[in-house]
Amino acid sequence: MIYFTSDPHLGHRFVLTNRPQFSSVEEMNEILINNINQTVTPKDTLYIIGDATNRLKQDEASDLLRRIRCNKILIRGNHDKEYGPGIFKETHDYLELTYNKHTYILCHYPFICWKRMMYGFINLHGHIHSSPEYNDEHHAIGRLQYDVGVDANGYKPVSIAEIEAWADSSPWREYTGLNHHQKEDADNEEN
Repeated sequence: MIYFTSDPHLGHRFVLTNRPQFSSVEEMNEILINNINQTVTPKDTLYIIGDATNRLKQDEASDLLRRIRCNKILIRGNHDKEYGPGIFKETHDYLELTYNKHTYILCHYPFICWKRMMYGFINLHGHIHSSPEYNDEHHAIGRLQYDVGVDANGYKPVSIAEIEAWADSSPWREYTGLNHHQKEDADNEEN
């Protein structure tokens, strides 16, 4: 199975300001790592869409990330530095992933518009540390943009099956947030 997460910010004391349920950075690290390991099996793939750690030395960051037991792929965020060898199976700044009938645009940063958004391509991102309501609001208007960050998802990874179900139940074909270029392209492709 494929899973996604973003912005765990392991080791980052200042992020606790926005995560008052954690009494210390050590507690946050433990809970986030345990949540991943209880959700994702060693055979699964976890895409970390940026900011895996923050403000840690390379060896400290690598030690924490080694405790995550699965195939890890990093989509770099603004706080990601170099990690030790073998931590990530792959590392990218941007990635397009096709699975079943969906194509996912993976980037740490949310886009205003993205490739083939009017044809059902889904933008998975992090960076903004949104609440769960963000994904609900986008679903309601048919905008296929999903914040996979821990803050928006109960501090746990999200499966590709959950995101597929979210997208498939969305009224995305009715989304009216297209700019004039996208509207022209959609109209031309229909003719």
